[in-house]
Formats: sequence, C-alpha cells, structure tokens
Amino acid sequence: MVRGSEPKTSSQTAQFDLCGGHPALDLVNSLDNRFHAEGSKELLNAYDDLLRLTEELGLLDASRARQLRSAATPKAVARALSLARELREALSAVLYGILDGHPPRSSDLRTLERHFHRAATHRELAWMTGGGSGQSGVQWQRGRFTQATELPVWLLAQAASELLVSGALERVRACESDSCRWLFLDKSKNHTRRWCNMKVCGNRMKARKFHARHAD
Repeated sequence: MVRGSEPKTSSQTAQFDLCGGHPALDLVNSLDNRFHAEGSKELLNAYDDLLRLTEELGLLDASRARQLRSAATPKAVARALSLARELREALSAVLYGILDGHPPRSSDLRTLERHFHRAATHRELAWMTGGGSGQSGVQWQRGRFTQATELPVWLLAQAASELLVSGALERVRACESDSCRWLFLDKSKNHTRRWCNMKVCGNRMKARKFHARHAD
C-alpha cells in the first residue's frame, strides 16, 4: 500500500509499501492501521492481492503468478487467503509480543509451526545442472508444487521461518508512531532507525511535536 492513501483493491495496480525490509515483516504490515483507534485496514482483500504482494517481494515471478491466478478455483482461493491471514496474525502476535517483552503464546507458536511444516513438506529435491561455469548439485525446489494455489502462503511461511530462527530477529523494530507500529528490519549503521517510513510517519511525528511546542 502507498501510505497516506486509501487501501488498494485487487483491481488496482499500486504497489505495496515494502518498507519492512523482509517478506515476513511486509506480510505483517499488510494489515494497515493495526493499532489505530478507528480500526485496521485489510490490504489482503483478495487472492490477487496475495499474489501481487508475493510477486513484489520477489518470492514469485510474474509468469507463475499469472498461471496461479488463471487456474485457481473459488474454493482454493478462499482457503489460500484464509491461511495467509492466519499465518500473518500468528506471526504478528509473536513479533509484537517479543517487542513488547512478552513471551510468545503457545497457540501462536503451534500455528506458525503448522505453517512452517507445510511449507517445508511442499517441496522436492532436484539435481540442478550448472551451465557454463555454474556448479551442479542437489537443491530444494517447489517442483510439482508450483501449480498449487497455496504456493504464495508456503513461500511467505518459509521466509517467516527463516527470520524467526535467525539473528536478524534481534533487529526487528516497530515504527514509533503509536497509530502505525509497522514492523521493519533495522539495517541502519547504528541500529537507531525509528520509523517505518521517514517521509510518512517520521515527518508526521516531527510535525506534531513542532505544533505542540509552538501551541499557545
């Protein structure tokens, strides 16, 4: 989503605001205004939104997205979208809990565990022949599972799994705007990044402080 605008529907082509710096964090941010008093805004309103998010994150190529879009049945689409949101909310609960100093709930960990197992089992080993100076070897790939409607969910689950068990978890931050709190990976040199997007939340909070200091 482009921050400061209305949420985009599946028929619109505006990109998601991928300021999280990691696919798992951008997935969590796909529920906008999560902590806003007026209520949250769902950005994954349709399967096409899920495909577009996964594609923009570089996890799915455009050709595969088109194939999945054209082959999906209404029942499969509804299930994939529901699973994506379930993954997102369990991941959100765990990450925000960690940031707020609370240990993750067992129920959320079990939900993530189920998603991670499904992502891991829907892949196959293949022999990859290196061309030119490339090196041949055995690699994991999605293979026969690339036609599955749930493929975007598995790709996002794999990314989330890799984040949670890596040292990068220590660099996950939440935007300091209380009504935003979008998650991002702090890659700044001194690990002092405060905002999801300086041009949006950063400038907005600076403006509020300025007006507060100069109020009569």
